[in-house]
Amino acid sequence: MIRFRNLAEAERVAKRRLPRAIWLAVKAGNEQGWTLDENVRAFSELGFSPTVFDRPTNFDLSARVLGIDVEFPVLVSPVGAQAIHPDGEVGVARAAARAGTAIGLSSWSSDSVADVARANDSTIFQLYWVGSRPEIEARVEAARAAGAKALIVTLDWSFTPRRDWGVPPAPPSDRSISTLARLAPHALSRPGWLMGYLRRGRIPELRVPNLVTLDGRVPYFGKAWADFEATPPPTWDDVKWLRDLWGGPFMVKGISTVRDAKLCVDLGADAISLSNHGGNNIDGTPSPLRQLPYLVDAVGDQVDVMVDGGIRRGSDVVKAVALGAKAVFIGRAFLYGLAAGGEEGVYQVLQVLRNGIRETMYGIGRGSLSELSRDDLLLLNPHFFVPPTR
Repeated sequence: MIRFRNLAEAERVAKRRLPRAIWLAVKAGNEQGWTLDENVRAFSELGFSPTVFDRPTNFDLSARVLGIDVEFPVLVSPVGAQAIHPDGEVGVARAAARAGTAIGLSSWSSDSVADVARANDSTIFQLYWVGSRPEIEARVEAARAAGAKALIVTLDWSFTPRRDWGVPPAPPSDRSISTLARLAPHALSRPGWLMGYLRRGRIPELRVPNLVTLDGRVPYFGKAWADFEATPPPTWDDVKWLRDLWGGPFMVKGISTVRDAKLCVDLGADAISLSNHGGNNIDGTPSPLRQLPYLVDAVGDQVDVMVDGGIRRGSDVVKAVALGAKAVFIGRAFLYGLAAGGEEGVYQVLQVLRNGIRETMYGIGRGSLSELSRDDLLLLNPHFFVPPTR
């Protein structure tokens, strides 16, 4: 069984195991990758002042987000196409359940919301605005029937998937001989990875069951993506309609301005997530961490404020919570664990983060998340905070 002591080890193992094209799809951000690096860099510009007296002996790491109680403030982010290991999203869901936390499930996932919700009863379904309102309504009702506890609408994708180091082959639009021939060299370059699938009697493919059409067809990723690109972006009224349709706990993901945060409050959102899509929105966007305090001050008493991007250690989670986040989402961090060791690898990632949170809080003399504040942080860069321009 694979073991690793930190996420850097998990990342190295994942890189060795995955075919190069898949690794690039997991790792890379947009264009030159400035924002991808910035998301990680921002955490290194905040520090702590450890104490040696009055250190806690008990810790309360629990949080409540979107009406869901979690044992520590780390949730699995909705990430599309987790066909990087045969365990897929169901394995990730099981790992999150074992760790005592929730999973956000993407519309672009390889496993259905029904299967994932059976594996983790704290499943949050993430919806992209793809297709017509009747199609979107059918997906919302499928998530409700499956037992999803909350709904996320993600709005921060800008269709700019250009990468200076090259773009991996587009996900398949079918299962034709020509498609299999085009992708076969990538799979054969990592025979161990491919054999992991074959031993389970399956091949890695990218159908997207949560984007099923009204006539019951399950499209391949490429076809669904073409439909996404052809769909006009949602208006504020569309998102309000979606919020009213769902009726339960509702989050808007991808917020980076005070104006947008206040609009989310106006439409009745219960939570917002500050995000630049893990460096895959507009390259040159600052880390959400730098803007977090401003948005917390603006709307934090009205909605739960979450953040994602660049979290690689438990101390990163403590920094985000100290700046006002209710909890964080992790994306690449758990994908490294999934690629390295399937369900068990994801569970190990979550345990590494949980232990890091507890160790950091011990070092700064805080026994519960509610005790954390901005006073616990040191600014190592006097220009760290970036006020939103709007």
